[in-house]
Amino acid sequence: MMARFAAVLLVPLLAASAVEAASNTDPAAVVLVITESGQRVEVVVDAGASESLCPSGCFMTTPDGDRIGLDGGETIDIVKGSAVVK
Repeated sequence: MMARFAAVLLVPLLAASAVEAASNTDPAAVVLVITESGQRVEVVVDAGASESLCPSGCFMTTPDGDRIGLDGGETIDIVKGSAVVK
């Protein structure tokens, strides 16, 4: 019974830990502007690198000016300054 109770509590925590990751395939670093809960943060993603973003949804502004609403758990590839959301 306790194991079942622990599993019921653990599963939502594992699901909540899924974060969006942005991968930069461009040859230069890019700056993404992340707006989450009214807070705005600039995240630098180096060439060939990946960065974790907001786990519970946010808005992302890409280098080419696109503003994208994200729910959480998406994977984003930055290609030529544009975002490809998967």
